[in-house]
Amino acid sequence: MYLLSKDELTSLTTRRPGWHVSLFMPMHRASIETQQNPIRCKNLMREAEIQLLDSGLGTAEVQQLLEPVEQLLDDYSFWQHQSDGLALFLSPHLSRSYRLPLAFEDLAVVAGRFHVKPLLPLFTGDGRFYVLALSQNAIRMLECTRHSARQLELEDVPPNLAEALKYDDPEKQLQYHTGTQTTQMPGGAGGQAARRSAMYHGHGVGTDDDKVNLVRYFRKVAQGLHDVLRDEQVPLVLAGVDYLLPLYREANAYAHLVEEGITGNPEGLRTEELHEQGWRIVEPLFAQQQAEAAAAYKRYMGTGRASNDLLDIVPAAYNGRVDSLFVATGVQQWGSFDPDTQEVRLQQEATPENEDLLDSAAVHTFLNSGTVYAVTPDAMPDSTPIAAVYRY
Repeated sequence: MYLLSKDELTSLTTRRPGWHVSLFMPMHRASIETQQNPIRCKNLMREAEIQLLDSGLGTAEVQQLLEPVEQLLDDYSFWQHQSDGLALFLSPHLSRSYRLPLAFEDLAVVAGRFHVKPLLPLFTGDGRFYVLALSQNAIRMLECTRHSARQLELEDVPPNLAEALKYDDPEKQLQYHTGTQTTQMPGGAGGQAARRSAMYHGHGVGTDDDKVNLVRYFRKVAQGLHDVLRDEQVPLVLAGVDYLLPLYREANAYAHLVEEGITGNPEGLRTEELHEQGWRIVEPLFAQQQAEAAAAYKRYMGTGRASNDLLDIVPAAYNGRVDSLFVATGVQQWGSFDPDTQEVRLQQEATPENEDLLDSAAVHTFLNSGTVYAVTPDAMPDSTPIAAVYRY
């Protein structure tokens, strides 16, 4: 199982010889329903097998290509530990599986390049966000989508104020008293309860020394989150008591920190409660951004700043001209694009040499720092499966 990052996405989009199989499916996470997970995967794999055989590939070649998934079907533990969605990628050169916090529609795509359009909502646009729960005693980070939330393991983040500053400025007369006690942390993985509880003893809450040390603590937290957030362009919502939130903002270096926060002691809130309150904050932001992009598309149509012509959008996306792109999910348009001649050719069927041009336009828009809205066909701003607003 691999972690999906921008570098991983770039690797998946690299063209290599041969057929590429992309499988997407929603997953059950608990109870007896998890038994449906391998059945769903097997059905999609058979669908891919038919497509490969119809393309002219021999039975032995098809079996060899699909073998990594075939082995997973009997791995009980793999299917018991899933997120909301599963993405599988198979080619003669590469096999990847990703547990992801997004409930995909069932989809099997066989083409000359991996199909990654369903992954893009996890990177830009459609409802992905973080919640950072702050207190002097503990830090929690949640990765959330519209429908799900999971707590991240934060290896490089100090667990509390005392641990963050215990080696700093020993000459200062600031004392930390740490006593081991059992504290139930709502939302903790596996019900983990043993935590160190730190009480800060200084000159009283709100003094200059308190503020300086809290900012130092939060700077260490922000630095530790750098690897988690460095490629992200999604909202980050803070949760904490009133006086802590502005102090973290002072230490923050992440560009997409949301102004509104979840106020109150987050140690008393379960993951589900933090997710619900965080979604209330970011939902209007997502809706506003998408509505503004759709309005810009309609405003610029006919001026050269917007287009729904795939032949025009594909090279524009490759060259970094697309600022925002709407693309329909569950729809493919096969063809090829030559970066040297900038020529786009449309074709009726998938081959090892071509690709889904809708997917290609979405990928290059994202890689060139544009915003992609992968939406259902009925949510498109026009009656076409693709619509773009250009930067120039």
